[in-house]
Amino acid sequence: MESEGGPSLSLTWAHRAEQSARTWEQSHARGEVPSVWPYGFDALRDHAAVELVDLAPPGRVARARARLSMGPRPVGGLTLTWDENTAYRMQTTHPRTRFATGVIWLTDMAETGAAPARMVTMLGKAEAAWVLSEAQIEPLRMMLGSGSTRVFAVPFGIDSAFFVPRPYPERPCIVSVGNDRDRDPATLYAALARVLAIRPEVEVVVQTRSDLDPPEGVRVVRHMPHAELRDLYVTASVVVVPTRPNLHASGMTVALEALATARPVVATDTPGMRQYVSEGRTGHLVAPEDPAELALALLRLLDHPVHAAELGRNGRIEVERHFTTQIMVASLVRELLPTA
Repeated sequence: MESEGGPSLSLTWAHRAEQSARTWEQSHARGEVPSVWPYGFDALRDHAAVELVDLAPPGRVARARARLSMGPRPVGGLTLTWDENTAYRMQTTHPRTRFATGVIWLTDMAETGAAPARMVTMLGKAEAAWVLSEAQIEPLRMMLGSGSTRVFAVPFGIDSAFFVPRPYPERPCIVSVGNDRDRDPATLYAALARVLAIRPEVEVVVQTRSDLDPPEGVRVVRHMPHAELRDLYVTASVVVVPTRPNLHASGMTVALEALATARPVVATDTPGMRQYVSEGRTGHLVAPEDPAELALALLRLLDHPVHAAELGRNGRIEVERHFTTQIMVASLVRELLPTA
């Protein structure tokens, strides 16, 4: 509920100091980054009074004191963090009696038995843990056991005012973007080599930090600011997001940014990505680690630009209906602050 003077509820958002929300806000004002705060969490201010806390990395002494339960006294009031690593940092340096956090990588680690016990223990003390892929819910619940931590999913969202629909390009171009641990540059490069053998006139731009040698004809960019990335999507006939098998929807940010620009997406068929790319409607999903199938999907879109443009337009509609930052935050607030 809101009073006439504004939101009556209050909470704290704790964020990594390396990506300070205050600095991000200044960059956004200059048109350099999407959303006023990272991940669009400025939309929290539509529902509650929000205090910002920047969390510096914990030093060796702080970590040791936390292990011995000699750290700072916990502070009250509900605090949110974006991911489990930020939550652990917070509970080490600025512990909270009430907190909720997103969980991204831990569910994949749990499947291999590699989830750190300290992280699981920390999450077991949270009021809630949310995920961005429905496929993560049950593994996370099993990992946390029968404790009091609520687990639920919210749809990921992007800034649909920063990434806007643009006319479909006349020149054929493939764009791939992303650096996270589950990207699959080997499959990507093998697929691109097949595509270029058949369509050597196609422009290909890959933003990656991979040390693998790209095929001839592929331009590699190591780093690209958000504003330049937005312009790169405009040049794309199709955006490709190949990943290794994972639960947390690796590549969903790029996929949604491309769809918001009205570009079709070809992505690896993982449980999480199925929520964000609709087969045959906004793009194509292909089997993991299959360069032949990936190349075929790319060629189908390059060879049928009218159909590819239609998929891109469908993608923009899907983003506006289901995958904006406002929708994501509103879904989160409904779960965490049911009276808001």
